[in-house]
Amino acid sequence: MKSIAVIVLVAAVACGSGSALAQFSKPDDAIKYRKSVMFVMQQHFSRVLSMTAGKTPFDADIAAENIRVADFMAKLAWVAFAEGTEKGDTRAKAEIWTEPSRFKEIADLTQAELGRLAIAIRTNSMEDIRLAVRAAAMTCQTCHDAFRKD
Repeated sequence: MKSIAVIVLVAAVACGSGSALAQFSKPDDAIKYRKSVMFVMQQHFSRVLSMTAGKTPFDADIAAENIRVADFMAKLAWVAFAEGTEKGDTRAKAEIWTEPSRFKEIADLTQAELGRLAIAIRTNSMEDIRLAVRAAAMTCQTCHDAFRKD
């Protein structure tokens, strides 16, 4: 887990500054990047979701580590939604580019909810953790409903 986060961090730092599309050599690279980031984020979030649903035993350390990764990944994907990446192998809706402030608002809310979940896990209160997982899942779903094609 930690090695994935380190690799992604190094890749993000290597991209440097400038326009978002300039950070990728081709629009398809940005699409692949954001899909990969979202996949890793979903995998780590799902592990905690499974714990709160009683499908796997709850372990606060494992839950905290998984949410740390998901929270970190949530900060990386947004730069890859640059102009020019709306076409290709993507399920992104046009609304991402026609309603950028709404998209950013939901992205920011998703990051905030993952941060709240990280705090809830430290309480070891399963009720607080379940509420925080539900809130984070709802922001993900809101974004998918508004900005992702089925």
